[in-house]
Amino acid sequence: MTFETPMLFAVGFIFVFTIGGFTGLILAIAPVDIQVTDTYYVVAHFHYVLVAGSLFAIFAGAYFWLPKWTGHMYDETLGKWHFWLSMIFFNVTFFPMHFLGLAGMPRRVPDYALQFADFNMLASIGAFGFGLAQLLFVWGVIKCVRGGAKAGDKPWEGADTLEWTLPSPPPYHSFETPPVVR
Repeated sequence: MTFETPMLFAVGFIFVFTIGGFTGLILAIAPVDIQVTDTYYVVAHFHYVLVAGSLFAIFAGAYFWLPKWTGHMYDETLGKWHFWLSMIFFNVTFFPMHFLGLAGMPRRVPDYALQFADFNMLASIGAFGFGLAQLLFVWGVIKCVRGGAKAGDKPWEGADTLEWTLPSPPPYHSFETPPVVR
C-alpha cells in the first residue's frame, strides 16, 4: 500500500468517519441522548459522519481519477498539503463542538451565551481554514487540467480493471469491439 493523495484521503475518511460513528454510539445511550439532543454535540456528530463521509471520499476519488480524466498527473505535494490542511482544519472546526454540546450549547440559535465564545471562535477559525484549504484543491485541478507530467495508462499500483488498459485520457469510442476479460 502506498500513501499518495488518494489513499491519504481514503484513510482520512475512515478516521473521521469512525469518530462520527463513536459519537453516534454515545447518542444511542438514551439518558445521554436526552441531554444532548438539539445541542452542538449532535451538530459535531452529524458533520463527522456526513461531511467526512462525502467530502473526503469525493476528494479521494477525484485525486484517483484526475490522471485518467486529464492525461496529466496532479501535483502530489499540493495534494498532500490539501489533505493535511483539510484534516487539521476539519477537526479544529468540528471537534470542539462536542464539548460545546456537552456544555449545553443549543443548536439553531442566532446568538449564544458568552461561556461558549472561546470554542466557537476556535471552530470559526477552523472553518475558515478548511474553506481556504479547498482552494488548494481547485488550484491543483486547474494546474492538472492545464498540463504537467504525462500520466501513464496505469499510474496506480493495483489498477487492474478495464479502464486502466486504455491511454490517459481515454479516446472517444474506447472499445469498438468488446474487450477480452480474463
